[in-house]
Amino acid sequence: MKRENFQSRLGFLLVSAGCAIGIGNVWKFPYVTGANGGGVFVLFYLLFLVCMGVPVLTMELAVGRASRKSAVLGYRELEPAGSKWHLHGWFCVAGCYLLMMYYTTVSGWMLGYFFKFAGGTFSGLQGGDIDAVFGAMLGSPGEMTAWMVLTVLAGFAVVSFGLQKGLERITKVMMLGLLGLILVLAVHSLTLEGAAEGVRFYLLPDFGRAVEAGLGSVVVAAMNQAFFTLSLGIAAMEIFGSYMSTEHTLTGEAVRICGLDTFVALMSGLIIFPACFSFGVQPDQGPALIFMTLPKVFVNMAGGRLWGTLFFLFMTFASFSTVIAVFENLLASCIDNFGWSRKKAVLFNCVFILLASLPCVLGYNVWSGFHPLPGKDVLDTEDFIVSNLLLPIGSLVYLLFCVSKWGWGFDKYLAEANTGTGVKMSPRLKPYFQFVLPVLILVILVVGLLPKG
Repeated sequence: MKRENFQSRLGFLLVSAGCAIGIGNVWKFPYVTGANGGGVFVLFYLLFLVCMGVPVLTMELAVGRASRKSAVLGYRELEPAGSKWHLHGWFCVAGCYLLMMYYTTVSGWMLGYFFKFAGGTFSGLQGGDIDAVFGAMLGSPGEMTAWMVLTVLAGFAVVSFGLQKGLERITKVMMLGLLGLILVLAVHSLTLEGAAEGVRFYLLPDFGRAVEAGLGSVVVAAMNQAFFTLSLGIAAMEIFGSYMSTEHTLTGEAVRICGLDTFVALMSGLIIFPACFSFGVQPDQGPALIFMTLPKVFVNMAGGRLWGTLFFLFMTFASFSTVIAVFENLLASCIDNFGWSRKKAVLFNCVFILLASLPCVLGYNVWSGFHPLPGKDVLDTEDFIVSNLLLPIGSLVYLLFCVSKWGWGFDKYLAEANTGTGVKMSPRLKPYFQFVLPVLILVILVVGLLPKG
């Protein structure tokens, strides 16, 4: 069976960026920036994105493009005879399933809030009443299940049409809509009274403020965010490499994907910080920022119902683009490894994800006393395993596979990365890739496993 390809380069870039652009950009990035003193954090974030994000992204794409297969078979195709690198492919598949077991729930929250704002739920509410809307949603297993089921069914409906007719076609529309919405929302935020103060906090590096927050922790947080924003290490990107043409170099394409991803993260900050400063709200409120803090800002804004609706439509696009990209990965794994038809893979995965997503939904109500890891509910546990273990360990495995003589090897990786026109990866980076980059990833892994105090 001939492997599908993207219809256009734009399709590849938007789908890959859509996979990378998710809740991490538009939810986590602003509140982590707020908690780490603003501008200096952003500066380090951009630096680490270039030093770590781009190289590891090229490696994942290289394994995909050179093998033309999904994770497990991709490794098998390229690994030296008798080696066991392909076992990591199964961890990648497990990581994608685990990611979707909670991501579908959070994506459902975004969808729910879009309908709540559009339907006028928040009109006339103030303070604690706004917080109570989120509490009521978490406390209702029926409502939470409905939004999750809607997200899963819509996602599998899209990918059932195939790569070009389903994923590529729908993602193009969503991503262009997302980029349009983000510009409209950012321009609106910048026109609010007191917005300049928010922009200064966000984009002007103030080392005094960074030292107050703890310069070491600011640097590590920036490294973390730059690393996690691209979802590297579980073959979520590798699959799109397997659908790519050889017309363009992987470094050039990786820079473009990172650029789009960063643009969305930075623009999210331009929506959130001016609005927060304009209404005297702290922008470092953690996960509550999106569902409790921002609705209060929208409610007090002229035309708040419209702006709230548009913001959560943008959030829905951001999270749903990741959902369908990872669903495509799950289908490709089943089709490649078990020889299934796309239809059979859709049916199996749809039923599996619906059932596997239920613990996360119920973890906020019926099973609220259940903590799989000490002090962590179901969602936090699933997120901890994916973010703190599978992503850094997986990225390290991809890195070692591409640069060590026991794996695919640096020369073969470099030849694949530099095939096509565009920015080339320099062979002089070999010592950095072999000795420095693994240490940086190990730092992220160790810091992620340390108890937070």
